[in-house]
Amino acid sequence: MIRIIRKIKFGKIAIVIFLTVLIWVWTDLDLDEELTVSRTTISVAHSPELLVSFNGQREALINNIQLKGPAKKIAEVRRGLDDGTLELNLTLNPEREGMITTGSHTLKVLDFLKRSDEIKELGGLTVEDCKPEIIEVNVVKLEKKSLDIECFDENGILVTVESIDPSKVEMYVPADSRLKTQVLLTSRDITQARLSVVEKTPYVVLAANQKRDALIKVRITMSPEADSLTEYPIDATLGITLGMNLVGEYKPEIPTSNYNNLVSFSIFATAAAKEAYENQDFQITLIIRDGDEKEGPDKVQRRAVVHNFPEEFVRKNEIGLKGEPGIAEFQLKPISPAKTPPAGTN
Repeated sequence: MIRIIRKIKFGKIAIVIFLTVLIWVWTDLDLDEELTVSRTTISVAHSPELLVSFNGQREALINNIQLKGPAKKIAEVRRGLDDGTLELNLTLNPEREGMITTGSHTLKVLDFLKRSDEIKELGGLTVEDCKPEIIEVNVVKLEKKSLDIECFDENGILVTVESIDPSKVEMYVPADSRLKTQVLLTSRDITQARLSVVEKTPYVVLAANQKRDALIKVRITMSPEADSLTEYPIDATLGITLGMNLVGEYKPEIPTSNYNNLVSFSIFATAAAKEAYENQDFQITLIIRDGDEKEGPDKVQRRAVVHNFPEEFVRKNEIGLKGEPGIAEFQLKPISPAKTPPAGTN
């Protein structure tokens, strides 16, 4: 009988110890812990009618976010951040934050984090603190405009094409901008466009690292003549334009050797483009502006001449200069006024 009583007592003691340990474990798991998450970025949700940046950058950096929650959840989040299975990428929705007018807006980071869907998805964690506390957000309201299209090669050089269909695309840009949409043509694209047609998506560059694609593709063709241009020597006629305040007051003087160099050069062109170019009154023009006279009559000024290629053939990429435009060297000499005879003489 005594043995039975002892066994019962020892059994009760074991149960009490087990329950006590279990309570301690669950209590420990329920204790809140904190976790500091470093160097988290905020990016901007796509908004067609708004251009949003953080001091010109597409992303803003949050140095530290202090999270608090159950120890088990904190351990789970810490493990996910450490092994890369969890990334805390935050997104700013400007409309949701009421940032829809052009200008500078202040984002209270702690309030933003507490409302953040990404934080809520962590489950049971709260944001206690963060650095920085505020971030400046720059917003530009955009308007839908019909924009012209320019084509560039892989070196950033403007490429003349025969046709673009459609010739304009609608995109959202700042109201006061004169932006054009762009199309990048690779060497393969250019070859294809000269044989038949190539389809490309135009884009507009709103700011540094802020490029937006159009919603449609355009069809581009280039003239097959562009591959069969011939080199022609040109004996040009030089035209000179003077600013309105210089006419009748100054005359330009160009050394003979420099003049001869200016009017002799070569072009690449089709036969028709060459003929049209040579039939113009002036193949090259030196533009002298009001204010150039301030350099003085003895100052030798240097300026590139303008080649007056027929626009029709330029658009079709059927004419171009070999080398660089010539540099004119000129002096502006005042025209001496006619001498007035002394009073009283015949």
